[in-house]
Amino acid sequence: MTFSDAIRTCFSKFFTFSGRASRPEYWFFFLFIVIWNIIAGIIDWQFFTQVSVSQTDDVKAVTATSSAPVQSIVGLIVFFPHLAVAWRRMHDTGRSGLFALLPILLIVGAFAVLIFGIGLASHFQHGGNLDILFTRATLLIVIPTLLVLFVSPLLVLWWLTRPSQPGANQYGPNPYEVAQ
Repeated sequence: MTFSDAIRTCFSKFFTFSGRASRPEYWFFFLFIVIWNIIAGIIDWQFFTQVSVSQTDDVKAVTATSSAPVQSIVGLIVFFPHLAVAWRRMHDTGRSGLFALLPILLIVGAFAVLIFGIGLASHFQHGGNLDILFTRATLLIVIPTLLVLFVSPLLVLWWLTRPSQPGANQYGPNPYEVAQ
């Protein structure tokens, strides 16, 4: 699969989460996203960045701010095709597509435990036994979750680089073996 074939395939399968995607299909589309984000960043920097200078007696500060509208638009355009191709890529390695969302699910889970655990602890007398118990239990759960959270993107990256599972699997035929 060539670079242009991968882009064409990913945009034609915009919301297709079934089937399998080969490594070149995923990584060429990922390269396409990186290139367009760099171009969008340059456009944002050139046309949408505001520079302000503030000076006190001894210090001169220069601040550049941008709302990055072009990068936001590019991100919205490629979000679902990228999620769909990552989902299909996980299928190609024999895993559920949900594994592509593992880091995001861990972030949501960690924040939910933190918010509900600390929130529940705040309903008890401050400094009381139940307050301390819920706060410590929450931290006991959140700290290992955060450690796993730092490792999970590397694990997902490793899964995305794995070769295709030979032959057909539960998600469909091998993309390398299908006559095109």
